[in-house]
Amino acid sequence: MTKQEDLKKFITNALKEDVGDGDHSSLSCISSNAKNKAHLLIKDNGVIAGIELAKMIFKEVDATLKVEQLLNDGDKVKFGDIAFSVSGDSISILTGERLVLNCMQLMSAIATKTAFLNSLISDTNCKLLDTRKTIPLNRIIQKWAVKIGGGENHRFGLYDMIMIKDNHIDFAGGITNAIEKCKSYLKEKNKNLDIIVEARNLEEVQKILDARGVKRILLDNFDFETTKKAVAIIGKSCETESSGGITTQTIVEYAKCRVDYISVGALTHTIENFDLSLKAI
Repeated sequence: MTKQEDLKKFITNALKEDVGDGDHSSLSCISSNAKNKAHLLIKDNGVIAGIELAKMIFKEVDATLKVEQLLNDGDKVKFGDIAFSVSGDSISILTGERLVLNCMQLMSAIATKTAFLNSLISDTNCKLLDTRKTIPLNRIIQKWAVKIGGGENHRFGLYDMIMIKDNHIDFAGGITNAIEKCKSYLKEKNKNLDIIVEARNLEEVQKILDARGVKRILLDNFDFETTKKAVAIIGKSCETESSGGITTQTIVEYAKCRVDYISVGALTHTIENFDLSLKAI
């Protein structure tokens, strides 16, 4: 599927979950021919995300609704700003309201957090990555929000990258076995996937380098000094990524260790709500 097809499927399923056999609250008290207009009021400070998705949602609810866009995804916003207005059938606006708000509040919170963490490491060459720690069936919009906030997407799922983690290593009988089996599997299946391997110590870093064919070594829960040593050992042999409990207090020091990437699960799994409202005007 293309991203557009995935988004359409997401919207269809989300509306089915919310609307069921009808928006009876609106159908019961709003005239069937009533027209109205509402705007998306921003009640927070940060980075707005989800405007393009909101347009898709309103179009899916009712293709006759008209959206007048005043801001773009990725814009810095403040309390009181207006992102867009939507006009047309009153019932249609109300039917799409909650899905639009739920998505935009989630996406804007993620984009805001991503932009903030990115700003902390902007003086380095390190790139900020998300993870698979997302809400089930919401991954497509959460990773979209990370991109809007200036971050980069890690693998989308289990199918688009080989990522050998601690349990894979232990179950496979060691790090060398795991890597060799993965390389053989890719050749047998005629698949062209990057291989990333998680290292728990410097000894494993060396074993990964000796095995060859790995695109990136993930330095999991390494302290600063061990990270610097690992980066020095790895050199230009492959990419490096720091991961594991990295916070706003530690991200700068990890970036200064000269790793290529830092992955932060909290970009998507630990966020505060971004306050937005759809108000009639």
